[in-house]
Amino acid sequence: MNAPAVTTPVSPAPDKASGVNWAEKRYLIVDDFVGVRQLLREALRSLGARHIDQASSGGEAIGLLTRIQYDVILCDFNLGEGKSGQHVLEEARIRGLLMPSCVWLMVSAEKSVEAVMGAAEHQPDAYIIKPITEGVLLTRLNRAWQKKQIFQEIDQAYLEKDYLRAAKLCEAAAARNKLHEVDLLRMRATLLLKAGETEQARAVYEKVLQERDFNWARTGVGKIRMANGDNEAARQMFQGVIAENRFYLDAYDQLARSLQNMGRLQESCDVLERAAKLSPNSVPRQRALGATALKLGNIGLAEKAFRKCLQVGEYSIMKTVDAYFGLARVLGQKNDSKEALLLLAAAQRDFSGSMIELRSKITEGLVYHESGDYRRARKSGDELEQMLTGERERPDTPTCLEMATLLFAVGVKDAPVELLCYVVRNNDDNIILHDEVQRIFDKARMGDEGAALIQTARKEAAEMMNKGVLLWKTNKLPEAVAWMREARKNLPDNMRILFNSAQILISHMQAKGYDEALMTEANDVLMHVDRIAPGQQRFAQLIEQLQKLMPGRMSAEEIETELKAALKVDHDEE
Repeated sequence: MNAPAVTTPVSPAPDKASGVNWAEKRYLIVDDFVGVRQLLREALRSLGARHIDQASSGGEAIGLLTRIQYDVILCDFNLGEGKSGQHVLEEARIRGLLMPSCVWLMVSAEKSVEAVMGAAEHQPDAYIIKPITEGVLLTRLNRAWQKKQIFQEIDQAYLEKDYLRAAKLCEAAAARNKLHEVDLLRMRATLLLKAGETEQARAVYEKVLQERDFNWARTGVGKIRMANGDNEAARQMFQGVIAENRFYLDAYDQLARSLQNMGRLQESCDVLERAAKLSPNSVPRQRALGATALKLGNIGLAEKAFRKCLQVGEYSIMKTVDAYFGLARVLGQKNDSKEALLLLAAAQRDFSGSMIELRSKITEGLVYHESGDYRRARKSGDELEQMLTGERERPDTPTCLEMATLLFAVGVKDAPVELLCYVVRNNDDNIILHDEVQRIFDKARMGDEGAALIQTARKEAAEMMNKGVLLWKTNKLPEAVAWMREARKNLPDNMRILFNSAQILISHMQAKGYDEALMTEANDVLMHVDRIAPGQQRFAQLIEQLQKLMPGRMSAEEIETELKAALKVDHDEE
């Protein structure tokens, strides 16, 4: 914990030069020392601030952020037991609790590279080292505030996940605000990527790069090239960024992904290990390092990474059950099934739900199988088969593949065949995944039979979707809506069925008028898409169509026209 370290010289006069009305802003102070909170509160009050909330812990801060939209947040890095300031900022970013215009000032006496790098990955607007004075606080607050207010009109569209509309607003704002044009263009590119509009995002990055060689823009172009399958070009861009700035951590993570996509696992592992040494407190990075090392058979590195993942993830929103299962697999290969089973029990204690029970049983079977205890592995397989007969939600694709592998290994046939067919039906246009499924069939000595099953499963999914589309195109909208509901029930993760279902719901409202229930249903379908496969282009397009159906809502194009008209009036008046 940090000792109180705010000094209070003669208070500066209220900041009139900036023209900011600090009295009407909403503030949150997060610090585990009551004395520091009081000093920061008084510093803010000297600016005229009236609406100031306080939190003494990371958990309390998250509770407030969940309920209230703040304009300014002052957060200490070390908050004692529980969530740190990094954890709070990380969770706020991931859960969308901060609007683009919100100012986050990280205040701390912590100067270690590890702490500063960890916090910087989640992009606070400033990192202020204690002790601080009111004058320093005012200067840093003013600087950050003036920069962030260019995003204020974008907040509502961002909150609604209407990323295309928000991107349009960024474009219009950039045209009239040359001082902050680069910041607006960066946000515009980010929003376009979230919306799946990769080519538009690439154009923004390239426009920026014509003016100045920003590492974030080069990394953005690299991400787009990687998404388009040009992994070698992406690799070269990421390596160039790292050569110029060895602390640009996002480039390391992207470089590791590009190398994995090319099958160069050892090089990918080396990159992740370098990045983890620079900034070891990233849960996703340690998880990726552990998983890659495990695939390579580097048991020592995998164990180290998974244990670090468990340690740094204890109070993080990114805490992952994958670290428990990954470490259990490592221990199975070390013939330490006792600790592995204790980890699986801990996973079920720390994470709830039937999927955790299912994955735990799969991992248990794999631990026994990999440690050579085939009798217990078979018992786990039998118990797993029994679990599959009950009425339960289907697991995600990677879990289904792992489950099928175990069941085949212990001599079960029908259940893994059904699982693999389910996977293919939910991913009927994913040829790479079909190849992976075929390899599992081949290993089970079912190559020809598996190929036929894959073709049949693809055909069944296509027929299910095509019937709904036919009903829609023949203007049988109520029947199309009902059919696609049933299709979603049978294949809840099939992207083509989900997108067409949302499109049909939207078409129904376009033809028959706004309907609150259908609006909610369409929104739920699209939010499910965003959870399982974020960044889809069609998602953004359908969200935009959905928003236009809201009573009294202006489209992005209408907003842009209004803004341009207002700008023209201002110019004429000048």
